Amino acid sequence: MTKLHRRTFVLGGLATAGAVALSGRSAQAAAPFPFKLGVASGEPDSSSVVLWTRLAPTPTNADGQGGMANADVAVDWQVSTSDSFSSLVASGTVTAHYADAHSVHVVAGGLQPDAEYYYRFRAQGFLSPVGRTRTAPATGTFGTDLKMAFASCANYENGYYTAYRRMAEDRPDLILHLGDYIYEGGAGSGVRQHLGAEIVSLADYRRRYAQYKSDPDLQAAHAIAPWLVVPDDHEVENNYANMVRADNSPALTAAQFAARRTAAYKAYYENMPLRPAQAPSGNSIPLYRRVRWGQLATFHMLDTRQFRDDQANGDGWKVSTAADDVNRTLTGAAQEAWLLDGLGQHLGTWDILGQQVFFARQFDASGAANMDAWDGYRASRSRIQTGWVNRAVRNPLVLTGDVHASWANNLKQDYANSNSAVIGTELVCTSITSGGDGSAATAIPNAATNPHLKFYSNRRGYVLTTVGRTQVRADFRSVAKVTEHDAAVSTAKSFVILDGQPGLQAL
Repeated sequence: MTKLHRRTFVLGGLATAGAVALSGRSAQAAAPFPFKLGVASGEPDSSSVVLWTRLAPTPTNADGQGGMANADVAVDWQVSTSDSFSSLVASGTVTAHYADAHSVHVVAGGLQPDAEYYYRFRAQGFLSPVGRTRTAPATGTFGTDLKMAFASCANYENGYYTAYRRMAEDRPDLILHLGDYIYEGGAGSGVRQHLGAEIVSLADYRRRYAQYKSDPDLQAAHAIAPWLVVPDDHEVENNYANMVRADNSPALTAAQFAARRTAAYKAYYENMPLRPAQAPSGNSIPLYRRVRWGQLATFHMLDTRQFRDDQANGDGWKVSTAADDVNRTLTGAAQEAWLLDGLGQHLGTWDILGQQVFFARQFDASGAANMDAWDGYRASRSRIQTGWVNRAVRNPLVLTGDVHASWANNLKQDYANSNSAVIGTELVCTSITSGGDGSAATAIPNAATNPHLKFYSNRRGYVLTTVGRTQVRADFRSVAKVTEHDAAVSTAKSFVILDGQPGLQAL
């Protein structure tokens, strides 16, 4: 059998090295290689993990089917403790359905807790690339420290995915993606171009995911570690809220936009390593969920799009009155209650909220609120913060995407009072590419009215964290350029958050 080397598959040469038959025989020359979108894993618990792939020999066909015939296909899968697959710990066969764009979601069970594994697929005589994954520690145990990266906002047209490549080279144990995995717009004038016009139909969304997932740097990041994902707005449409387009445009009726959401959510599920419990139903998808990492951490993954009851107007900023604010919600009542209930269970040392939009107050100099962030929903934010204080949550940590810049913030009981107690911490990742190269700017915008904001950087990249029993270390990793290939990565700033001491300690 041809040996499948870890570096070959995890960090490069995916399609070429994967074109090997599982039995050792060469694949038929006439058969196209079906694994051009790579592999992925996600949603780990202490005994199982989701394995994902999608068969697509010509991924960007306009019909969204990736060049596959209208027939279901059997796909074999294997899990091993070794990248040579000398012995297997789990294996089986799953059916890739034409109706699901030949995507597969395998829940590989019977695994050991806090353990590293390798996985691969076989279909139509070909082996897939190899992925690396791991399980969470067992309930009640801490396991090893968790090396976790998080990222967001990867506009294909704005630059190259160097940050994904550098993230893979850091070899994290877990990756969180906090939204804007794709962008919905039509072809523009960036360093790379989207295929086709603005995406609306299911075929459009499938094709856009295929274009993004064909990128080898993104494939490397998926192959290195399991992912936890939540979408933001561009997976459907910019700044959408609940069932309403952000600009209240008459271009789409409510029924038409509901159909667009149905297509968008189906394609999102098809292309993400999610469990069957997250499969969409019509124009909604059940995405808020809790993922436990033993006694070390609990991830509360939020959805701040489907249940908000207001939307931005114009550029997204407007004055927020107290009467309006108390009646608005960003999460919806059910999700808010679910979150506070989970926080009150004290399931881990660190309670980590993985969510999409800026949490710490970021009002502008005029006092206008950002209606596309928590600042426009201050009563909702206050209920959640008061809830975790009243429940004596020891280490609340909010992780955020969306704003295309890096931030590190102390969370305050009262944001209007600079002497108010620090009750939590927020880390905001910059974009992978969105906004282009950015700049060297580090001056904190509106610092005078936001003294709790402690760090800002306008470069592209991600945040690499180490979650331990006594502290979380956060390294803000950035690249100088995304409009050119293969920029080096550096650490712009590092902080620690100490157990039982909310707020940032600069290193």
